[in-house]
Amino acid sequence: MKILALDTSGLVATVAIAEDDKLTAVYSIQNKTTHSQILMPMMDSIKNMLGLELDTIDAIAVAAGPGSFTGLRIGSATAKGLGLALDKPIIPVPTVDGMAYGLYGQEKIICPMMDARRSQVYTGIYTFESNKGADTELTYTMKTLHEQFVTSVEDIAAQLNSYGKEVVLLGDGVPVYIDKLKELFTVPFTQAPFFNNRQSAAVVAALGFIYYEQGKYVHADDFAPEYLRASQAEREAKEKGKMSS
Repeated sequence: MKILALDTSGLVATVAIAEDDKLTAVYSIQNKTTHSQILMPMMDSIKNMLGLELDTIDAIAVAAGPGSFTGLRIGSATAKGLGLALDKPIIPVPTVDGMAYGLYGQEKIICPMMDARRSQVYTGIYTFESNKGADTELTYTMKTLHEQFVTSVEDIAAQLNSYGKEVVLLGDGVPVYIDKLKELFTVPFTQAPFFNNRQSAAVVAALGFIYYEQGKYVHADDFAPEYLRASQAEREAKEKGKMSS
């Protein structure tokens, strides 16, 4: 099975191709460029270097949110357009789940944090549980302790403290709120290193294989991103409406 994976939910634009148990290509950029400018050139570059015909892919996995409203719209529209043109299913991968899965095998508490502004973060709480088979090889299953949601920095710190275990933090919200988090935490914590502390289409692809086998895919017509909350423009319009009424 061959999967095209996309993630434009945050500061990183990332594209990957994976086939069966092999990551064929991954292209990630985190720079002062807009996803609308670079996503299609990134895809074209991968396609040309691999000599890939897009109609040979079996499904499109995409980070489905939460995240940047503009970024999610770009990634979702691209995935949806390709899915319709190629008649391929879409595998929606929750953004925060994908970030956590990048720390595969980590048995500490994992907490991705994406900056949602106004002292809030898109976040979730995860860990990995080991599964020992008949031989010495271990595999791991990701356990969701709290599914992705939007909350205040104070609230997520309190929830993490309640586990009484060491926490691993990752995501673009961590450097934004790190000073406040240091004041709030009563449990020890570490920050994931730069090579796996942001979104990666390679991880979206890996979860895409798992979700596809579980039947968690949709026709391109039925796909829509999950924002978790209204956009800033919608919130401001609502506040203006309350003030004028």
